[in-house]
Amino acid sequence: MTDEASGDACNPPGGPDRGPDRGPGGGPDAGPDAGPGWLGWREATERALYGPGGFYLRPEGPAGHFRTSVHASPLFASAVARLLTRLADELGGGETGDDEIALVDIGAGRGELLTGVLAALEPGLRERVRAYGVERAPRPSGLDPRIEWTGRPPVGVRGLLFANEWLDNVPVDIAQTDEDGVRRYVEVRADGTERLGAPVQGADAQWLARWWPRTGPGERAEIGRPRDEAWAAALATLTEGLAVAVDYAHVREARPPFGTLTGFRAGREVRPVPDGSCDLTSHVALDACAADGGELLTQREALARLGVAAERPPLALASSDPVGYVRALSAAGEAAELLARGGLGDFTWLMRRVPAGS
Repeated sequence: MTDEASGDACNPPGGPDRGPDRGPGGGPDAGPDAGPGWLGWREATERALYGPGGFYLRPEGPAGHFRTSVHASPLFASAVARLLTRLADELGGGETGDDEIALVDIGAGRGELLTGVLAALEPGLRERVRAYGVERAPRPSGLDPRIEWTGRPPVGVRGLLFANEWLDNVPVDIAQTDEDGVRRYVEVRADGTERLGAPVQGADAQWLARWWPRTGPGERAEIGRPRDEAWAAALATLTEGLAVAVDYAHVREARPPFGTLTGFRAGREVRPVPDGSCDLTSHVALDACAADGGELLTQREALARLGVAAERPPLALASSDPVGYVRALSAAGEAAELLARGGLGDFTWLMRRVPAGS
């Protein structure tokens, strides 16, 4: 993960509430010495990011700490606008004759993507679009009044649901294999001190068995079940349309042996400490989210389909249209950053048409 790889999160349906099968942090299956101050990473992350004074509720917002694809270039918002335009053409007026198209941005930050997409749309389609910013932070001042601000995705809409770097900030627990080969929850204090807690059981154990096979002593895994549930709940809000999740990701055949949990502050990678002082993020097992359907492709592939290219303008343009040449050269540089290997181009897009199979 780089300093561009951040995210914003809403409180997803089926999200951070702790279920009865959970072990760490004083839950029903916690060990006898699970006392105050020790929490599972899922609960600790929830508090650190979204509790009182949480990292993502700060006035400066994510852009004050991270540079995502949205911030790297307006080409990203323009590409999403083209995706929305194509989808609107496919959907037409709908069975009821209602030609309204929803644009739902989950993990909207301070509305940067929505603002850019609306600006890039043709006037006729812009009038049909109803934009929603889904975010747990308060509505930003000065935001376009056409954008509705909400803590949860609207239900029963048709259109495009876009989640850029959202799932990586949906809190998850961490498991570590002990010396006896038992996978245990990792518990943590606010200062980042860790210890091993109760054995992983129930639905979490089933998820690990399917999606992150058993590891050797000392190896770790991020239990992605809450992210699968958050994604499924987001899909359920669409009656028809397209849902897209964009994140750094890995697949079952190439899980990182020691996980990917890390912290970011002011654009720098730091030790993950759940005290509200930094972002807490980990890559997403998007193949698990896609188990019930969807296409996985790199950001390079996705943006290329949407017309983003990093080709330099012909040198002759510098003589005939110097201003146009400089503009085209700048756009090519921005496109190259969005498509770069080892950088933003390595993000994975999960694209899911709703209803399934259409």
